[in-house]
Amino acid sequence: MEKPAIEGGVPVRETKLFYGHQFIDEADVAAVTEVLTSDYLTCGPKVEELEQKLCALTGAKHAVVCSNGTAALHIAALAAGVGEGDEVITTPITFAASANCELYCGARPVFADINPRTYNISPESVAEKLTDRTRAVVAVDFTGQAVELEPLLKLCHERGVVLIEDGAHSIGTKYKGRPVGSIADMTTFSFHPVKTVTGGEGGAVLTNDDRLYERLVLFRSHGITRKPALLEREPHGPWYYEQIDLGYNYRITDIQCALILSQLDKLSRFSARRKEIVARYDEAFRRMPELFVQEEIRESDTTRHLYILRIVPERLRIDRKGFFEALAAENICCNVHYIPVYWHPYYERLGYRRGLCPNAEKLYNEILSLPLYYSLNDSDVEDVIAAVKRIVDYYRK
Repeated sequence: MEKPAIEGGVPVRETKLFYGHQFIDEADVAAVTEVLTSDYLTCGPKVEELEQKLCALTGAKHAVVCSNGTAALHIAALAAGVGEGDEVITTPITFAASANCELYCGARPVFADINPRTYNISPESVAEKLTDRTRAVVAVDFTGQAVELEPLLKLCHERGVVLIEDGAHSIGTKYKGRPVGSIADMTTFSFHPVKTVTGGEGGAVLTNDDRLYERLVLFRSHGITRKPALLEREPHGPWYYEQIDLGYNYRITDIQCALILSQLDKLSRFSARRKEIVARYDEAFRRMPELFVQEEIRESDTTRHLYILRIVPERLRIDRKGFFEALAAENICCNVHYIPVYWHPYYERLGYRRGLCPNAEKLYNEILSLPLYYSLNDSDVEDVIAAVKRIVDYYRK
């Protein structure tokens, strides 16, 4: 067993508690088994069924499901017309895919700073970064909280810029009563195992725009179509298809779709439990001046994917790395979301330098992600709170 955080102490729990974990029940297993014994493992009826369910859930007109969340971002950028010489504004506090999708298209990511209290991209910083070369903004619903969609849409549409909402964290979240997925020009989802709803992997792009939808479908499947209205030549026969653009094999399997469909049946339960855990954490940590609790805009009814604990270094005799290690010694295994994208060596080789987004860089040095998932029981939650409190009490200045 690891050395306890507090000299002579005993860890608050005997078994390790990880920051994220999927929840799979018998209904999920049955849904996947049904597909495995059917005629279609891929390109079958479950794909369209999932797309229809996502539309019904969010109110979006169209949904295009694909192999993962990164693929969703890539085809969204392609559908937006992002290409060589363009710029796309995004946040540095995100997984690298939010910026990589621009590089895939030959464009240059431009990083806007965050609101230091909500941790989401700042519309004011976006406004400062807009240029004549800006083609799109990729705004990330960090932790699940919706970005400030109204001001971002206003900024983008005034300049003819496409707003792509990276909703990898935010399925189940609402903005001003409307589900995420139905508001931005395009919204992407991820179904990775640590997300609220999982397919093992999987992604989706939602849009209300017919033209964007047609382009998304093409880019998902090799740029190939069978639609008569899109064909450029006379068909040779009923088997005929054409490649009319350079697309990718970003298709999703019916196996994954079946699992996601079953998981979506539990979304309201998943959301409610996550909200309960967040409320309990907030209640406990707001009482501690050594910690800062992430603020939420009133417009966002949030289904939280991550719970971010932020320390106030001036009030503690321990830094974030020390706090992280102390929690691990208490058998509370955390993570950190995220290293600023432009700090990565690849981005440094592209010419990006530290200091671009001071708020984001300060945030990174002070945060860690606590356990948050549906199957955490009340005792688990109290163990997390007890471990945090023990460390704060011991290292308080």
